[in-house]
Amino acid sequence: MPSPTPVQSFQPTAVQAAPDLLRIATAGSVDDGKSTLVGRLLYDTKSVLADQIDAVTKASVDRGMDTPDLSLLVDGLRAEREQGITIDVAYRYFATPTRSFVLADTPGHVQYTRNTVSGASTAQLVILLVDARNGVVAQTRRHAAVMALLGVPRLVLAVNKIDLVDDPAQVFAQISSEFNDITRSLGYSPDQVQEIPVSALRGDNVAIKSELTPYYDGPTLIEHLEAVPNEPDVTDVGLRFPVQYVIRPRTSEYPDYRGYAGLIAAGRVSVGDEVVVQPSGVRTRIAKIDTADGELESAHTGRSITLLLEDDLDVSRGDLIASVADAPEPSQEFTATVCWLAEKALRPGARLLLKHGAKTTQVIIGSLDTLFDEQELALIDAPETVELNQIGRISLMTAEPIAADDYQVDRESGSFLLIDPQGGNTLGAGLIGDALAPLHLPDPASA
Repeated sequence: MPSPTPVQSFQPTAVQAAPDLLRIATAGSVDDGKSTLVGRLLYDTKSVLADQIDAVTKASVDRGMDTPDLSLLVDGLRAEREQGITIDVAYRYFATPTRSFVLADTPGHVQYTRNTVSGASTAQLVILLVDARNGVVAQTRRHAAVMALLGVPRLVLAVNKIDLVDDPAQVFAQISSEFNDITRSLGYSPDQVQEIPVSALRGDNVAIKSELTPYYDGPTLIEHLEAVPNEPDVTDVGLRFPVQYVIRPRTSEYPDYRGYAGLIAAGRVSVGDEVVVQPSGVRTRIAKIDTADGELESAHTGRSITLLLEDDLDVSRGDLIASVADAPEPSQEFTATVCWLAEKALRPGARLLLKHGAKTTQVIIGSLDTLFDEQELALIDAPETVELNQIGRISLMTAEPIAADDYQVDRESGSFLLIDPQGGNTLGAGLIGDALAPLHLPDPASA
């Protein structure tokens, strides 16, 4: 029997468990050619309709262009079309004969770093573009640092517009060397980073090996995306099921129905499993797993389900149903690494809202312990503020207990947002624990 209320499904996450699916994102400075590259990927994998190509061709001719502007395939918002930039995160889907992809197309302007953080937060691989004429710039270093903090397993440096420089071999070697120095300092090993010279506009080394880059003997971008290992992005944690909705229809058909709906953030659940509800710590067993398509005996990460419990417990939206063996302990005091995304600086004592999963609670910022200088790859001890787009290690105290994992253990359960209590705007993206620790950086105390 289907669940009485359909469970909301979030498509990009709901499909993440497919074994041949790779979640990727784009990043880089504005005008480095991200939208053109994404349009090229869609075009070369035949993931766009003929009438879309016709519309893009007509629009390009109207603009006086000789070739179709493939960026128009992805710059869907009017403001983007008018300005020629990408200001929102858009999810695209394409496939090759061997693998499917969901791609988060993120903006390049520094003021939209929060969108880059959002788009890359679940990515298994990020394509970071640089303009071959400009090389590695501040935004490149910032994005690489953000990817390292988020735990993105693999990077591709797409050195775009390689056809527009006088000595492409020397330029590609120089940019690759500089980028490798950065990624090594951020904790990436050489096998986690692939550099590819491309021309998104012409299609060089995107789907077809270019004859204009004899100095490069590596794979094309699509060959690399098809071959890169599809590794799990988290350690093997148990069940993490944040309750999003409590379903109680109280109808004649379902007079006593009480189900807890949401998305499995991590792990697996089966009928009969013993679980613990956090933060109360009460234990029970799974009585039934409902979906809009009927009952299941078990379900895994990425599946939207409704859980029914054997005991009549007080479970609310924002609670966490977890496996007994390794459930996170509720706490009100945390250390965290935060990427600050607001014009107004973060200061100690700030009273904000913290959103963790489906739970929102008040929070007070404690100390500002360390600031990460992503341009110099250095740590600065005891900053007075954390400014826009800066990354810092802080302490904080919540009004209610939060059952959260360290971000290094589970990316989903270990992340949160800081929100303006007056305007409701997102002010910062946080990672539970010391996300700076894995980076190969000198400790300021030893300087």
